[in-house]
Amino acid sequence: MTDKLGGVLIIGLGNPDRGDDAAGRAVAARLKARVPSDMRVIESGGEATALLALFGEMDEVILVDAAMSGAAPGTVERFEAHEAPLPAARFGVSTHGFGLAEAIELARALGQLPRRCVVYAIEGRSFALGDPLSPNVETAVDAVVARILDAVYERVD
Repeated sequence: MTDKLGGVLIIGLGNPDRGDDAAGRAVAARLKARVPSDMRVIESGGEATALLALFGEMDEVILVDAAMSGAAPGTVERFEAHEAPLPAARFGVSTHGFGLAEAIELARALGQLPRRCVVYAIEGRSFALGDPLSPNVETAVDAVVARILDAVYERVD
């Protein structure tokens, strides 16, 4: 196992050109100027090997991704991925190819999973090329930003 850099990394996943798939990236974009300087926020397409490299470097990672599970659009779920695998019903399908759940489990098997790995899933409605975020997902993005900021600043106080 590599030495961890410590600190917190927030990763917003998704394709910015595929409607609600951009939810995670929208969260990251809104957080960039609002978190303490010792935290990193990045946007990612969700490529598994890139995620694995980031996991190996950090002590704590917060990931935000769109979900396609059949729940109501805009539904937000939070998972403690360092404690248990992500539920297949929520993360079984991915627009990123090799899915987030598989990347997390591979990191766990390789001893590269961060000490703390939290995943926020925002249920999407439309993933069509060129679509904007749907209204329910836009509202959920704001809610996840608020939840992450609350957690971040609880740690700082």
